[in-house]
Amino acid sequence: MTYRLLSSVRIEESPAGIFLVAERPYRVLRINQKLADLARRGREAGVAATTPGEHKIWETLVTQGLALREEPAEAPDFQPRVSVVIPVLDRAEDLRKCLESLRRLDYPQQLLEIIVVDDGSRDASPQVAEEFGARLLASGGRGTGPAAARNRGAAAAGGDILAFIDSDCTASPQWLGELLPSFADGEVAAVGGWVDGMNSRRGLDRYETVMSSLNLGGRERNGKEGNDTFYLPSCNLLVRRTAFAIVGGFREDLHVGEDVDLTWRLRDCAYRIVYLPKGKVCHNHRSSLMPFMRRRFDYGTSEGMLQTLHPQRRKKLLLPPGLCVALLLLMLGLTTLQAAVFGTCAAVLLIDAGVTHAKLNRRGLRQGFLAVFQARLRALASLAYYLGYHLLRYYLLPIILLGIVLPQAGLVLALLGLWVVGVDYRLRRPELSLPAFALFYLLEQISYGLGVFVGCWRQRNFSSYVFEFS
Repeated sequence: MTYRLLSSVRIEESPAGIFLVAERPYRVLRINQKLADLARRGREAGVAATTPGEHKIWETLVTQGLALREEPAEAPDFQPRVSVVIPVLDRAEDLRKCLESLRRLDYPQQLLEIIVVDDGSRDASPQVAEEFGARLLASGGRGTGPAAARNRGAAAAGGDILAFIDSDCTASPQWLGELLPSFADGEVAAVGGWVDGMNSRRGLDRYETVMSSLNLGGRERNGKEGNDTFYLPSCNLLVRRTAFAIVGGFREDLHVGEDVDLTWRLRDCAYRIVYLPKGKVCHNHRSSLMPFMRRRFDYGTSEGMLQTLHPQRRKKLLLPPGLCVALLLLMLGLTTLQAAVFGTCAAVLLIDAGVTHAKLNRRGLRQGFLAVFQARLRALASLAYYLGYHLLRYYLLPIILLGIVLPQAGLVLALLGLWVVGVDYRLRRPELSLPAFALFYLLEQISYGLGVFVGCWRQRNFSSYVFEFS
């Protein structure tokens, strides 16, 4: 395994020190001479970490989006015995496709164990499992839920690694080969991979391909201790069997959000979880409107229970004071259409950029004022997106009511919502028209927001609506 500094990251020296500088987003990191030498080597070619200290440094840079981890091209030596666990309920044809994909895995078949746990199917799912030579287990009832079914499979598994995949998913041939090397690090207890869409015929299929909560994006992530909300979805999840047993497996009373709960408990036990944008599985998303909205509603209902089980975890928002004032003035200006308000907003932005510019100069990093001002404008746009996204996600219905009572305020909030939709449309690049994408986006937020409220009401716990600001 080697590491490489991103080409967009600069190494700058001044009498006050050495810095790593990234433009988008604008970040500055002071480093010492030893790390600077390491970073320079990592710019010219892939560098292997030769000490635990170097490994930790490179992993930190990868997590911060300043470096890339490069896996060796040759087959890894780490090839543990793997038990693939598939829960199923009345999905015979989907299960057939799943098992067919597992036959094509580029992994030694003698190291694979395929376990299908039937949750009381009334179709041919059990016969399909037997046809493919999978080990067939019963969940012990009908509709006990995927968490209980996975636990039954894990209890009977003989592999060192449990590989969970859903019956409505298919695995790429490289699924295991691309994710398993991460377990060579003894701290790693769970690894998740890329979840793609299986179909593209309908508009909702194409929307789900880029917007499903199962797809964690194109950037590698990892988490250990901490109170953030990073998790791994269970449809593409590999877990070390010993760690799974130590935390007690999935909570069987959770029918949604059980993967969030499991990976949070792993992190609470000081294990590391890793997401890699590879090791792909394709998911057969719900492509009809009502099932799509019902599923988003179900996802939302899990928040109340998860916040009750994990009260220390909070959604976090970074709110720089200067940019917050500028954003409020911008929204006020759009409401009142007064030139003086827009002028004040511009002045606040200039002052904020000036303060940032002076701070960098005091640290010894000479940057042009224009470059700093442009970076603060991008930061303002990002702040508007993140605030707008959370308002849409959790407060959409109150916003609609506010817009009816106060049309001008409603118009400004609508513009903020359009900004959020436009940013996601540009970044995700769906094969959809903007109006179609916006419609699905709105329906998703309404469905999920209603689910959050219902879930919080059931638990009498509304902490999902509380954010931790910094």
